[in-house]
Amino acid sequence: FADDPFDKPPCRGCSSYLTEPYVKCAECGPPPFLLCLQCFTRGFEYKKHQSDHTYEIMTSDFPVLDPNWTAQEEMSLLEAVMDCGFGNWQDVANQMCTKSKEECEKHYMKHFINNPLFASTLLNLKQAEEAQQNETAIPFHPADDPPRPTFDSLLSRDMAGYMPARADFVEEFDNYAEWDLRDIDFVEDDSDILHALKIAVVDIYHSRLKERQRRKKIIRDHGLINLRKFQILERRYPKEVQDLYETMRRFARILGPVEHDKFIESHALEFELRREIKRLQEYRAAGITNFCSARTYDNLKKTREEERLKRTMLSEVLQYIQDSSACQQWLSRQADIDSGLSPTVPVPSNSGRRSAPPLNLTGLPGTEKLNEKEKELCQMVRLVPGAYLEYKAALVNECNKQGGLRLAQARALIKIDVNKTRKIYDFLIREGYITKA
Repeated sequence: FADDPFDKPPCRGCSSYLTEPYVKCAECGPPPFLLCLQCFTRGFEYKKHQSDHTYEIMTSDFPVLDPNWTAQEEMSLLEAVMDCGFGNWQDVANQMCTKSKEECEKHYMKHFINNPLFASTLLNLKQAEEAQQNETAIPFHPADDPPRPTFDSLLSRDMAGYMPARADFVEEFDNYAEWDLRDIDFVEDDSDILHALKIAVVDIYHSRLKERQRRKKIIRDHGLINLRKFQILERRYPKEVQDLYETMRRFARILGPVEHDKFIESHALEFELRREIKRLQEYRAAGITNFCSARTYDNLKKTREEERLKRTMLSEVLQYIQDSSACQQWLSRQADIDSGLSPTVPVPSNSGRRSAPPLNLTGLPGTEKLNEKEKELCQMVRLVPGAYLEYKAALVNECNKQGGLRLAQARALIKIDVNKTRKIYDFLIREGYITKA
């Protein structure tokens, strides 16, 4: 419930919907023990909760951005704009009931559109659309000089066997639909029942062709040819919005590409606004009333976090202090982290078994085809780049055919150590090259 300020659990006493103000027990939880005012005045008790416990009054009746607007009104305004649409200020005012049309428009434009505080958020949908148009997936429609990847090459597999010059795929959806028609022949001496049966088979074939064309239209309109590149574009969103994007993907078949992008952008915008409101509520709970104090609060919070990490680092050093080699490797790893590099030296465990040193990729063929994360993986699992590229191609190709890949299937395809296979499989899942079945 803490992720969405609009959602509140019911009262533990009467199970009614909680409206502000309501009471939260300061001694019970988690989960929070919430009561409406009626149950609180009756002295409701349940299990460990007693009527003499300390409590807090939960209310949003305090200003956040404007002295004349409470936090509850701020959330009501955002909810009304989402329900009625941007620009329908009369409907927004009617839904809010506490502010006029001019007040809603002036407040929203001042604090949520023209406020420099939100310059780094997704408020400007036009700029987001322009940035998306600058880097899109490989277009589906034929071009004057389309790319012609060789068969079964890496680019061809990334494009799911798509042939741009023909605007077609090597293997279509329902690829063997024509097999049902190969033995059908209309002759004059067919009986009425046999003739009707053949007509029914042709109708079924037409329906399968329509489904094939419908799926190709979705792929063409949404630019899903290069799925890996499309997944890279998805990762520009925060992790929470990526999960939402995955859930909302099923609506792409209903909406057009532009409408679907606006649909996703509006939800990403909502997430950013809620996060900003939550941050302001955190400042209010800490007693901060201006942004100058907020910056000091953020600096102190960052300092406290760094001190906590240093204490954790000290405890890790004490684990390896008896082994000079392990301590040296740990210090090298921390130096890489402090300099902004990815750590390449594993910290050996204190179980008595020494870890093998990372593989040196210098001069090995295929190294130039790897990105930094792939180089780090090959060093850690001691796998030459050429072999890794072959395993990756096999797994990606099988995932595209099956629509997903399980670890057991990956181990059947790659005949190497099962631990190395697991690390390669987890890496490809994490980077978006393949998906779990």
